[in-house]
Amino acid sequence: MARIYWEPAREISSLQSEMNRLLGTFFDGSASAPPSGRSSWIPAMDLVETENDFVLRADLPGLTREDVGLELEDRILTLSGQRPTPDDVREGGYYRFERPTGTFSRSLTLPEGIDADAVTADFENGVLVVHIPKPEERKPRRLKIGVGQEPATIEA
Repeated sequence: MARIYWEPAREISSLQSEMNRLLGTFFDGSASAPPSGRSSWIPAMDLVETENDFVLRADLPGLTREDVGLELEDRILTLSGQRPTPDDVREGGYYRFERPTGTFSRSLTLPEGIDADAVTADFENGVLVVHIPKPEERKPRRLKIGVGQEPATIEA
């Protein structure tokens, strides 16, 4: 006869996984009735640093340029918009409704010195691409410090 050892940690982990799955389905809303349009969602975004700029890419499938807002204020770049609930959702009987609808808003803090007038954005095939030029690096400056009667130069 084989011995089977009881591992309480494995049992707790299994119970936790089942509870997460149950509560995720319950609170998610994706497997239940379609949303009323007042829900919110978070679009996927990538922020990449290149040699000369930062590049933000956001996946916004099914949206148009008019559905999306982009604002830069005090180093805070905010992407916002809304994906409306399709009209046929209210009329048809859906078994599953997984594509998110409603409003969204994402904000990123940018480094100091960003020139807001140099930021460009393009929207094509449901992908928003924002180019944010890097600020010019601050260069050290030389300061003159006098010692007695004779000024000395040091780098700051």
